[in-house]
Amino acid sequence: MKQAYLDSIRLAGQVVLLNRSKWLNQVSFRTSDAAALQRISNFPFVKSVKLVATATQRGISRKFDSAVVVAEETPPQPELSNIYNYGQAYAQVHLHQGEFLHNHGFSGQGMQLAMLDAGFPNYTILSTFDSVRINNRFLGTWDFVNNAANVNGFNSHGTQCLSTIAANNPGTMVGTAPQTSFYLFRTEDAPTEQPIEEFNLAAGLERADSLGVDVASISLGYTGYDAPHASHTFAEMNGDITVAARAADIAARKGLLTVVANGNDGANSWHYLGTPADADSVLAVGAVTTTGVIGSFSSYGPSSDGQVKPGVAAVGVAATVANPSTGVPFQGNGTSFACPNMAGLTTCLWQAFPESNNIGIITALQESASQFIAPDDRKGYGIPDMKKAFVILLKRNYSQQIQQAGCNTLLKWTAKSSDNMNFVVERKLPA
Repeated sequence: MKQAYLDSIRLAGQVVLLNRSKWLNQVSFRTSDAAALQRISNFPFVKSVKLVATATQRGISRKFDSAVVVAEETPPQPELSNIYNYGQAYAQVHLHQGEFLHNHGFSGQGMQLAMLDAGFPNYTILSTFDSVRINNRFLGTWDFVNNAANVNGFNSHGTQCLSTIAANNPGTMVGTAPQTSFYLFRTEDAPTEQPIEEFNLAAGLERADSLGVDVASISLGYTGYDAPHASHTFAEMNGDITVAARAADIAARKGLLTVVANGNDGANSWHYLGTPADADSVLAVGAVTTTGVIGSFSSYGPSSDGQVKPGVAAVGVAATVANPSTGVPFQGNGTSFACPNMAGLTTCLWQAFPESNNIGIITALQESASQFIAPDDRKGYGIPDMKKAFVILLKRNYSQQIQQAGCNTLLKWTAKSSDNMNFVVERKLPA
């Protein structure tokens, strides 16, 4: 996008530029100057101008999957042989055999994950994130709503979602990728539900890509808006129409692995997924219990063009998250929590196989899932098993040659290895 174009818009009158997207060739701006708006509409380089937000709207507030606190249960006891004592988070890691990755040294070291959400109050002081702060693994922040660096505040949804990945309080709560590094982006304006939030999301994904981020976790979804005429229809949930879905697919083409909450509308009249879960190259996640039972609130697939949605399911019913005020674990419902649970494990799996691309990792997760042969519209391909996904990727990187001459056998093989992986060659005696 040419700087001269941006300057022309900015100088058209009382105009404040907000976010811009090179991917979508769009810019958002704020103005109450009708004459300036007309001038901008008449610029030869402007294709169209569309209202995406008003300052006075306050209506729908379920843009993201809100937590519902549920009665705390006695958590299953972690196995002492694991590298981490997961505390109350053990069950949501164990359902996916996530401890297998951690025990083999893959906890997200060297990986970068972007959280796009509505705010992250107390992330700078909660003991939940001590190890992230001490090791300088909060790499950066940006508020795309206010165009400022501070994200420490606003809605607590982001802090709760972050805790499912980043927590590292042994015996209390350990997340699914406790050694990962993070960017925290606020793209949500929690009191409102307006189309500009999709544009903020696009800008956030574009920023993540420019920073070299590996995985993005988006516990957000868009269907209805405060202004009903701006709301999406189910027909638009095909991955090609909404700003959020288009941006998510561009991000995927550039190599970003994007994990998205499928939505919490399963028990509502609109029971479908939201966007960008409809994007064809993201991993949309439904919510199940720690025993694999689907949550009644978890949104239905497929997308309107028939894609299997959600792609997989993870724990989002009675999920363990950190209290955003105290850090003490509690339980809540939402595909918002299923999404980061899976995003963290996805990050660890990709760490183990950096030679794979984002789509290769998603494919392995789906192939490892509990109902890959017969996907449905609630769990998609089912509940991924990290050990199976690891083996699937291991086999993709394995080749062998055997040459035999008389009593001599020459064996050559190429395989993935790590510090705590071993190879055993066995000789089978003739019958």
